[in-house]
Amino acid sequence: MSALTEATPADRHRLLAAQFLAVADGVTDWQAPTPVKEWRAIDIVEHLGWLPGLLAGMGVHLDVPATDDPVERFRAQSAALQALLDSPDADRVIDTRMFGRMPFAQVIDRFYAFDLYAHAWDLARASGQELLLDEEYAGQAHQGMSAMGPALHESGQFGAPQPVPDDASAVDRLIALIGRNPRWTP
Repeated sequence: MSALTEATPADRHRLLAAQFLAVADGVTDWQAPTPVKEWRAIDIVEHLGWLPGLLAGMGVHLDVPATDDPVERFRAQSAALQALLDSPDADRVIDTRMFGRMPFAQVIDRFYAFDLYAHAWDLARASGQELLLDEEYAGQAHQGMSAMGPALHESGQFGAPQPVPDDASAVDRLIALIGRNPRWTP
C-alpha cells in the first residue's frame, strides 16, 4: 500500500492538492499547450473550479473568495475544502442526486481526488516539470475506470484511449485510458 492509497479522504485530498499546487507553482508559461488539445496550462487550473458549483447543487457551500488569479482561487478552494474535510461535516451524508446518498468526504474522494491526480500530470507535462505519480493509486484508478467499459468514454469526460506497450507502467496505462498520450510533450 502507498501513502496515497492508504490515506483517508481528507489526507488524500491534502496530498493531491499539495502535489497539484507544487506543480502550479512551477509553471512559467500559462499559455503553454497541454496534453488536452483544447486547453492551455491555465485552463487546467480553471477547470478545477467546477467543484464549488457541484457541491452547491448538493447543498454544500464552499467558501472561495473571488479573485482574478486562477491559481490563488484554486489555492483558496483547496484550503476551504480541506477545512470541511478535516471537520465533523466530512461525515455528513449528502444527496448526490445521480449517485445516491453518501458522506461528503466520500463524494470528494470519488469525484474530485482523481481530477487533482490526473490534472497534475497534465500541468506538469505542459510546463516541462518532472512529476512522479503514485503507481498504486494509478493501478487502482485504472482498474475502477476500466470496469466502466464504454460508458467511461461515452460520458464525454475523457478522450479516446491511447495505445501503450504491454509493459507500460500503471501511470502510463491510466493516462492512456483517459485519452492522453503518456509520451506527450509540448
